[in-house]
Amino acid sequence: MSVRNQVVTWALLSGVLIFLLIFLREVLFPFVAGFAIAFLLDPICDRLERAGLSRGWATALVTALFFVLFVLVLAILVPVLYNQLVQFLNNLPRYAAAIESKAGPLMEAARGYLSSAGGAAKVKEFVQSHLGDVAKIAVTFLGGFVGGLQVTFNIISLFVITPVVAFYLLRDWDVIVERVDSWLPRAHVATIREQARLVDGTLAGFLRGQFTVCVLLGLFYGVGLSLVGLDFGLVVGLGTGLVSFIPYFGMLIGFVVGMALAIAQFDSLTSIGMVAGVFVLGQVIEGNFLTPKLVGDRVNLHPVWILFALLAGGALFGFVGILLAVPIAAIIGVALRFTLLQYRQSALYLGAPPPRAPPLDRMP
Repeated sequence: MSVRNQVVTWALLSGVLIFLLIFLREVLFPFVAGFAIAFLLDPICDRLERAGLSRGWATALVTALFFVLFVLVLAILVPVLYNQLVQFLNNLPRYAAAIESKAGPLMEAARGYLSSAGGAAKVKEFVQSHLGDVAKIAVTFLGGFVGGLQVTFNIISLFVITPVVAFYLLRDWDVIVERVDSWLPRAHVATIREQARLVDGTLAGFLRGQFTVCVLLGLFYGVGLSLVGLDFGLVVGLGTGLVSFIPYFGMLIGFVVGMALAIAQFDSLTSIGMVAGVFVLGQVIEGNFLTPKLVGDRVNLHPVWILFALLAGGALFGFVGILLAVPIAAIIGVALRFTLLQYRQSALYLGAPPPRAPPLDRMP
């Protein structure tokens, strides 16, 4: 088979795979979670194998311990989080009234501006020019809300399907790797293996490092917000840490929620500033200590590309796409860097080599 036919074949197979993933995106969550757990736990199983355990027993032991620990953590946190959620719902009318009263001066200022000459016309012009954008945002929000109605299914599948998927993937991990390796084109097997090792190192470092960062940030925000007296600080803090796997957006969501609660709860600017200070300090710790030490530059992607990957992943695959956006972008980055290296060593970049001079005995 010629190189052109190989490229066409692999492109068609990739297109079919992407189509199937988009078509089946609603049921991918438990399988993606199981794959991630198996990927994270595989080194532990390998160590137990080297210590003398069989792969089956190592897999059963590691999987059982992981999910028992997971359930224990939930058993400790869920009652606390549930109680805070109930209190929040009970206090919601009071918070709404407090925000409304504090926003009164701003509303009066807005009315004064609208009543002034030209103010209403400017607002009307702005609304008309951005009406299409607002409609798009509303549709996106409603679509996300409808997708959020599947949270119950995702939670059930996380406890029922994910452990099974993780166990079988973890048990057969080495077999799967050998099987995939046997499918590689023999002429390029060394190159593909080298790139696969780079991808494996990138994903392993990023996933394990980012998981640790999220846990530490959740503990820091939860304890910090509780100490400064913010109602439901533990829920807001843990939630901010957990969604910190989404770069930039995770902290922004937690900051907005935390500041809204602080404005509704406190009358003192000092207390509101202390809540803001917890988030600022958390970002300083994450940006200067946690992420550089635990994640480093393993992803090796520009922040703009990370944002683009998050938006594209969410548009194509929803919540699962957001989870996979940065790892897939890292894989694509490895492939693009290899392609760029090959391009810079090719005649397409260097130009055609100069024609060889004829031998002296053949010179005219």
